[in-house]
Amino acid sequence: MPQGQPTVVPNDGLTTRQRRNRPLVFVHTGTGKGKSTAAFGLALRAWNQGWPVGVFQFVKSAKWKVGEERALRVLGETGEGGTVAWHKMGEGWSWVQRDIESSEEAAREGWEQVKRDLAAETYKLYVLDEFAYPMHWGWIDTDEVIEVLRNRPGTQHVVITGRNAPEKLVDFADLVTDMTKVKHPMDAGQKGQRGIEW
Repeated sequence: MPQGQPTVVPNDGLTTRQRRNRPLVFVHTGTGKGKSTAAFGLALRAWNQGWPVGVFQFVKSAKWKVGEERALRVLGETGEGGTVAWHKMGEGWSWVQRDIESSEEAAREGWEQVKRDLAAETYKLYVLDEFAYPMHWGWIDTDEVIEVLRNRPGTQHVVITGRNAPEKLVDFADLVTDMTKVKHPMDAGQKGQRGIEW
């Protein structure tokens, strides 16, 4: 286990153990590939620890079959690690907005479900995939999201993915990763491929 040395030790009255085990908010944003992939890697770690995991896919089509979904569902059913629940909230693609009104409604319904699950402490890890988009587009109020996350009970961890994460959310989060694209095969006209994009 890495033994990182903090640059600052907060004067918060917590012991090292209490500080180590506090619930975290992660944000994976930026133009590069790998935001969701990193979040699903975190879900694998959570599953291995026996944590219940809730994945909420915003924006992406409910028809989209991603490899991570199948893998995590199968793992969740083995009884060896934690349980895994997968919720598809979106109606269309993040880069092709088809029916904006129904997508906005689906995103809002999805957020309401997340709020209910947080209040009930349903999961130990929440993956809110592509959730930065509904906030960026103004469908969901960022201030409300921050307030709900700030006041969530227990030790629930939340990871939010998507480009253009609002600055307020970035400032609030405990861990923020900005995936910066340096080069991508699609820039040279190559289409997405099985096992890489899905």
